[in-house]
Order: sequence, then structure tokens, then C-alpha cells
Amino acid sequence: MAEANSLFQDAEKFAAHLRVLREERLKRKLEIRSHERKRQSLTPTQRIAVLQKTAGQCHICGGPIIGEWASDHVLAHAQGGEHTVENYLPAHAICNRARWFYSTEEFQWILKLGVWMRTQIEEKNDGLALELAERFVQHEIRRDSRRKK
Repeated sequence: MAEANSLFQDAEKFAAHLRVLREERLKRKLEIRSHERKRQSLTPTQRIAVLQKTAGQCHICGGPIIGEWASDHVLAHAQGGEHTVENYLPAHAICNRARWFYSTEEFQWILKLGVWMRTQIEEKNDGLALELAERFVQHEIRRDSRRKK
């Protein structure tokens, strides 16, 4: 299992690496889909067992789960993860959507980029960071407008 600890000589090489990770993920997804595996729902009893694994905490962010929540595959369904209670952990719906079906390394890069970008935005003296933050805000507004209310 690769981790996000490589050093790159420049941004182009880093971007190329991210593209390779994405291509590998999409290939795995297509391969899994070719087997026509159907997603299955957990029973209410199984959902309780999943929630109890973390004492009602989201396994991604660690926050308390109140109200609706998602049963998140530990090994993503899109990567061949099974539909067993052992392969699920509880997560906030937003955390589960953010994790998606990224590989471990890909998700680690996303987290590292996000944490780094947040510090750049907070400093408020980086015009490029603020421009990217504005683009993100506009993206979220457009995404929210497409949601069914």
C-alpha cells in the first residue's frame, strides 16, 4: 500500500502522479463494474452493529454522529469491498462523500493538499490562494443549487 510521502521535483511531476493515481482508480472501478456486483443494503440490526464499532463517532473526522449517517465501506465497493458488517464503519454523509472511492495514497494527497491550502487561505496575503478559495466557494454554491431540496 503506497502512502502520500513522495517528494516531487516540480508541480508537473506531482500533477502527473495524481493523474496516474486517478487512472488506476478508474480502471479498478471499470473492472469491478464489469463483474456487475450490486450494492446491498444493511439491515437495521447490522447498521446498529456498524455504529457501535466507533461508539457513535464518524470514523473519518471523529465527530459525533447525530441523526442520519452513512455506512462507509472500509474497502470501497468500487474497489471490490464486500458487503459485510466487518467492511463498514459509520461516517457522516458529507465525510463519506468526500472519501469517495479514492485509494489510500490518493486520499492522503487530498488531505495534505486541503490542509496546506487552508493555511494559505488563512494567511490572506496570498492572492492565488484567495482566488482558488473564491472558485471553491462558487463551486459549492453551484453544487448546492443542483441538490434536491
